[in-house]
Amino acid sequence: MTKKWARAALSHPAFCGVSRTHLGYLIEELADPWLARCKSALRERRGTARRRAAGAGPKYDLVFTDRLLVTLVHLRTGLPHAALAELYGTALSTVSRAIGEIRPLLAARGFAVPDRPGVRLRTLADVFAYAEAEGIRLRIDGAETQVRRPKANRPGRRAFVSGKKKQNTIKTTTVSDGQGRLLWSGADRPGRMHDQTAMRTEGIAEQFQLRPKVGAEVDEGYRGLATEFPDQVSAPPKKPKDDAPLGDQYAWREMRRRQSSDRICVEHTNAELRQWRPLQRYTGRREDYAETHRAIASLVSDRSARRPTRHEPSTELVLARQTAC
Repeated sequence: MTKKWARAALSHPAFCGVSRTHLGYLIEELADPWLARCKSALRERRGTARRRAAGAGPKYDLVFTDRLLVTLVHLRTGLPHAALAELYGTALSTVSRAIGEIRPLLAARGFAVPDRPGVRLRTLADVFAYAEAEGIRLRIDGAETQVRRPKANRPGRRAFVSGKKKQNTIKTTTVSDGQGRLLWSGADRPGRMHDQTAMRTEGIAEQFQLRPKVGAEVDEGYRGLATEFPDQVSAPPKKPKDDAPLGDQYAWREMRRRQSSDRICVEHTNAELRQWRPLQRYTGRREDYAETHRAIASLVSDRSARRPTRHEPSTELVLARQTAC
């Protein structure tokens, strides 16, 4: 099997998870940062400037395009490094080194902004600034990914046991707009930590205080934020008691249905992230999960940002023009 055949097969969206047009954009965007990082690593390893002309020395077994492809395929399908090495007819260490070089570049890209090409959101403060400038009401939701169980007698072993999933997980938080387009995903914390605590450690309360015009729709896990910022954060209504009047119970169901309808789009965003195999069940080292998650989320945000913005029609009455007699 030749490298040319492997490149043609793995560049299909079914393997790499992105279109060929998107792949071309990624090659153009990441080629220079990858080359600069390689030169910097070589200079640090030599301890001095380059002594030979450019192009001298050993050649890369995998060119940059192939390195990007094996990384995308590994992120999309979870294909082992050994299988990718067999496809390209190269060594296992070469594929592992390629993924270790490209994955940090994908994770550092940030999140694409709808209708703003070239603008990327990298922090929670960027998201709130963008939401305030565009008048967007945020949707916030948590998600958990199963990870490998830590070894016995290791400190902090119970920190990953989720009270909800009853298994070892890592918890992340997703922020989207009203159309389910991904704006930010992060706050990676052990599964035992509460959703609200994970976001508070990221400084979300300070962001609500700094930007009082920004609102958000949340679920039950963020009720404390809704209590602290009632004018900005909307959580599901509390369930009435069993002996409450029937009208109150019907009103509660209708209010809950409307609130769920407003925030269902962020659930769809989480489902879009789950299409990538490592975020269904992560089998790698837990120390690498945050970087893997950010790399996948940056690619998902690119695709979601290209969706056309839906403009809701106005409900105001328009008077017909009166013709003169």
